[in-house]
Amino acid sequence: MHHSGFVNIIGNPNVGKSSLLNELIGEKLAIINAKAQTTRHRIFGIYNDDDYQIVFSDLPGVIKPAYKMQESMMGFVKEALQDADLFLFMAELGDRQFKDERILAKLQEAEEPLYVAINKIDLGDQASLDAEMAYWSEKFPKAKKIFPISVKEKFNLKELFHSIKSEIPEGPEWFPKDQLSDKNDRFIVSEIIREKILTNFQQEIPYSVQVLVEGFQEEPDIIRTRAVIIVARDSQKNIIIGKGGSMIKKFGTQARKSMEEYYGKKVFLETFVKVDKDWRDDDRKLKKYGY
Repeated sequence: MHHSGFVNIIGNPNVGKSSLLNELIGEKLAIINAKAQTTRHRIFGIYNDDDYQIVFSDLPGVIKPAYKMQESMMGFVKEALQDADLFLFMAELGDRQFKDERILAKLQEAEEPLYVAINKIDLGDQASLDAEMAYWSEKFPKAKKIFPISVKEKFNLKELFHSIKSEIPEGPEWFPKDQLSDKNDRFIVSEIIREKILTNFQQEIPYSVQVLVEGFQEEPDIIRTRAVIIVARDSQKNIIIGKGGSMIKKFGTQARKSMEEYYGKKVFLETFVKVDKDWRDDDRKLKKYGY
């Protein structure tokens, strides 16, 4: 019989949820960065084999929203509390604070199977791990299993995956077997560009930027794509462009190379910068940008 199900990964910002998703499906689908709040949307990463289809949800890290974009981000998390076949709560060694007690309570009360994964155990010793295991066992007394893992070192990931697989119920294919995600190419391109911006800029720039892909045309030997980088202030536009266009050329080249690696063909990328003031607090603009 065929098995299919949804596994929703929930946790604080920057605990390694996107990195784990990429490892579990065997593709770099979700962007990764050391900065908090890198993930802004709910992203499906789909594992397929002949008998299984497992849809993993990478979600924004749980925070207390400060503006409307962050409220929308937390809306994706709350949505994911409704449709899981299995919840995977992810923490990191030494981080016991959780920003929303209501979400924590819903996970504690959930009837669906719940696993806990404690990441970054390579950064601690056995005593600290034992204390962490005891803490989360008390927090989640209904948890079926608690897994100490290190995504960076790929420790215990196979055991976690096989255990998740054993929980997946019988069910149909929800997506074509060759599909890796629910997101389209324009979204993938926008996230690749945003990842390079996160890597190259500090302070408020990464959190004020949105990428809108206005054109994506795939030809036999080349992909032609055009992206507009949205910022909130004129000063941010100047920083993104850089002196003589140096910065936009730098991260644009990095993004193009990542796209070529992802798609396996040559990419022609055009980038422009536009100021859209207060877009993070405007419902109409947020809807336009997919929030």
